[in-house]
Amino acid sequence: MAFIRPYKLADWDDTATICRATLPPSLQPSETAVRLAPYLWTHPYTLLCPQTCFVLDDGTGRVMGYVIGSSDVHRMAAEYGRFVDLVGGKGPVEDVPPALLERARREVGEQPADLDNLQAPLVPDPANSTQTMCNEIHYLQQIYNPRWLLLDSSKTPLRKQLISGTQYRAVMHINLLPSHQQQGWGRAMIQVFLAAIAKDGARGLQIGVSGENTKVVAFYEKCGFRVQPGGELEGGVWMVRDVSETGW
Repeated sequence: MAFIRPYKLADWDDTATICRATLPPSLQPSETAVRLAPYLWTHPYTLLCPQTCFVLDDGTGRVMGYVIGSSDVHRMAAEYGRFVDLVGGKGPVEDVPPALLERARREVGEQPADLDNLQAPLVPDPANSTQTMCNEIHYLQQIYNPRWLLLDSSKTPLRKQLISGTQYRAVMHINLLPSHQQQGWGRAMIQVFLAAIAKDGARGLQIGVSGENTKVVAFYEKCGFRVQPGGELEGGVWMVRDVSETGW
C-alpha cells in the first residue's frame, strides 16, 4: 500500500523521472528542458532542504510522486554553493555517490560565462525560422545562480515582491504520476509539507502555476491557497497560503 515518507538519496532517479514526465506540454519536445528540468525544480531542493522533502512510496520503494520545497528560499540561496559544487565539478559533495555526481555533471554541463544577465527562455530555432526553441543558456543561468532560480527574475516581478517580504518565503513543488492522482494523495502530501515547513519556521508559502495548467488552481484553493492578483500578467498564476491556517 502506498504511503508518504521522507525523501532519501536513493529516490534521486525516481524523482527526476517524475519531474520530466510531468513537464508542461510546451517543454516536453525540448531535449534541453527535459534534460535540465530536475536540476531546476527537483534536485536543488532535495539536496539542500531534505527536511522538507517527501515522496509517495508505492509500498515497494518506488516513488510515484513527491512534494518538495524550502521553508525559506533566502536561507536556501545562502547554502546554494553546495548544489553548484554538485553540478559544476568543483569537488566532492558529501554523501553523494561519485557515479551520481558524474551523471549530474554530464547532464548539466559547463557554467555559462555570464551569470548576471538572464537571457530569454526562448530563442529562434536555427532549423526553422518561424519557430522558437528553449534557450539552454537561460536554464543554465538559473541552475548556476540562485538569484535567478530562487530570488529574482525580470520576468516574474510579482514573485520577486512576494519573496522580498517576510511572509511568503517558503516555496513548494508537487508532482504525482497519473496512476496516483485523484486519490487524495495530493492533499495528504501538502498537509505533510505544511507541517514540516511550520516546524522549520515558515510563516507563509507561495506556489507558481503554469499558464498551461490553470485547471489545478481550484484544487489548490480547496487546500487553502488563494490567488495573488497580478500573476496572470506574467503568464501564470501565483498563489499563497499562510502556514498558520489549518482549515481546508
